[in-house]
Amino acid sequence: MAFQIPFNKPFIAGKELTYIAQAVAGGQLSGDGSFTHRCHAWLEQNLACRMVRLTHSGTAALEMAAILADIQPGDEIIMPSFTFVSTANAFVLRGGVPVFVDIRPDTLNLDETLIETAMTPKTKAIVPVHYAGVPCEMNTILDVAKRHNTWVIEDAAQALLSTYHGRPLGTIADLGCISFHETKNIISGEGGALLVNRPSCMERAEIIREKGTNRKRFLRGDVDKYTWVDIGSSYLPSELTAAFLLAQFERANEIIRRRCRICDRYGTGLQELARRGLVMLPFRSRETGSNGHMYYLVTRSPEERQRLLGHLRAQGILAVFHYVPLHTSPAGQQYGRVGGDMTVTDRVSACLLRLPVYYGMTDAETDQVIEQILKFYAQRS
Repeated sequence: MAFQIPFNKPFIAGKELTYIAQAVAGGQLSGDGSFTHRCHAWLEQNLACRMVRLTHSGTAALEMAAILADIQPGDEIIMPSFTFVSTANAFVLRGGVPVFVDIRPDTLNLDETLIETAMTPKTKAIVPVHYAGVPCEMNTILDVAKRHNTWVIEDAAQALLSTYHGRPLGTIADLGCISFHETKNIISGEGGALLVNRPSCMERAEIIREKGTNRKRFLRGDVDKYTWVDIGSSYLPSELTAAFLLAQFERANEIIRRRCRICDRYGTGLQELARRGLVMLPFRSRETGSNGHMYYLVTRSPEERQRLLGHLRAQGILAVFHYVPLHTSPAGQQYGRVGGDMTVTDRVSACLLRLPVYYGMTDAETDQVIEQILKFYAQRS
């Protein structure tokens, strides 16, 4: 079915094909060419991060983080259940055990007040996920990690250019992971980046990313040949991916401003429903800077969500569900465990509905979505 207002439309900034053609003409299609280096420089400058390395996906960045944190079989990793499977899978691949903790009812982020009660002597890392680009309470999380000597790895897949008290997300903890999947704000089709904030990890990150070899030292002239020195894999994206991504970076602030405008318009148009207790709208705070990645509402029941979804689709508007909680999934039950009550996760996952947000969405289209949601609830008053 073709929708008049789809859930997402990938945005083309304008120079993607030009830069891809330049990469082809330059004669290097494999990774770590000039476009990759320019992407690294853009990220390091705009995020004030000491070291950034592109990966072929956000999942790959998480997998590298799990290796850098030296996750061993039986190590436990605190994380929300309300997240994408890659958050858990990256650690399960190393033999780690995800310990699922409930989320806050306001931000839908990992509830920082529940982390300590879920920890055991096996806890090796905490993985806060900045849901919808809204920051977790990182100061509290870092304090808990310091007391228990655990790693903190930010899953900032949705959070590029969001901030927490002025600090870019992904740069606050030991490591950060970003996604450039086509559903994100800034895209390359598939792609990601690892943000290395712990200096002692920098050299090893290069080795892991280069299939476990010291190839970077060879290219710098530090050794006369390169060889296998550690575990790793092929985590580099191609130059074609980096060329596409650079064109997106050049309009990143414009893209985010437009998405934030759409989200603000939703918030203004739907606030009366929230005031009446008919829906819950996304958390907003003056102390944090969100990147307009997502707009959602939480209905009063799963049945109401299903009816609203059907109403919108009948009007040519595609809204979608989000995560099935990992603790309820077959693999989540096999490889992880629950670290406490999951009441908020269970309720939110059954009632959350994501609304269309994309750069090319017009004010009139946004207003049309708002109008149909208001109409749906007016019919049930």
